Amino acid sequence: MARLLFVLSLLSILPLYLCDQSYGGKLNPGYYAHSCPQAGEIVRSVVAQAVARETRMAASLMRLHFHDCFVQGCDGSLLLDSSGRIVSEKSSNPNSKSARGFEVVDQIKAQLEKECPGTVSCADILTLAARDSSVLTGGPSWMVPLGRRDSRSASLSGSNNNIPAPNNTFQTILSKFNRQGLDVTDLVALSGSHTIGFSRCTSFRQRLYNQSGNGSPDMTLEQSFAANLRQKCPRSGGDQILSVLDIVSAAKFDNSYFKNLIENMGLLNSDQVLFSSNDKSRELVKKYAEDQEEFFEQFSESMIKMGNISPLTGSSGEIRKDCRKINS
Repeated sequence: MARLLFVLSLLSILPLYLCDQSYGGKLNPGYYAHSCPQAGEIVRSVVAQAVARETRMAASLMRLHFHDCFVQGCDGSLLLDSSGRIVSEKSSNPNSKSARGFEVVDQIKAQLEKECPGTVSCADILTLAARDSSVLTGGPSWMVPLGRRDSRSASLSGSNNNIPAPNNTFQTILSKFNRQGLDVTDLVALSGSHTIGFSRCTSFRQRLYNQSGNGSPDMTLEQSFAANLRQKCPRSGGDQILSVLDIVSAAKFDNSYFKNLIENMGLLNSDQVLFSSNDKSRELVKKYAEDQEEFFEQFSESMIKMGNISPLTGSSGEIRKDCRKINS
């Protein structure tokens, strides 16, 4: 009887133990259930305050997660500043003068270090902040698998080469997604995050004035929309001038982004090619334009899938005390 009670007691605590662990390199939504039970609430609270101050921050935080995962996997490498042997990814073409939200991540990390020192990784902070940014702007929620650890390196070349550029062709963009284990469905769904946020003039100027290198604009761009954009984005100068990615509802996470593509009113070339350059992606655009719930479901699945790109787990990497630098 005593042996039976002992076995039963082990079985009762085993699920709780498993919640706090990452086994076989796999992530677990309950990873911090006991080591830092307030982790999710702390991240959510700080993100909510940041988005309340500036709605655009939701898109910026989501973009940080995307740009982190496409370089060395979801390991917080994007957050590292240059120092010693590290050359920061922040200076890459996709990130320079555009990646933002680092101060919000710093604030989250500082609060987590007070609550449970050396426990929650910067990589997991980015993943949770991306989910919360979706929810706070009206988008879907999902269970975030956790247990990532932070890298002790960064890759400037990886950032320059792996992250899709606004003027890339459809095939180039898809190839960069395929390289990360993501398919065309993930590409279209994740691009739907452009239903919130802004882009800089330098990212779409080519479409307005010199799409193919012959001095002509992109004729697939709806003409009145193009004329309006030209008023904001001059042929030269004004690189940092911002335009909304979704002309219908830039602050609300919904499916209007896809409706815009059907009307040839995608801001970036990398947006519009989803509708103009590939049959399968075009059908997905139509599906998500017609059914917001379908988009939300796939977006959640694809965000989880992206968050699973090559995470560091177990004894790999470290848990940074400061997201901007490796532990000394």
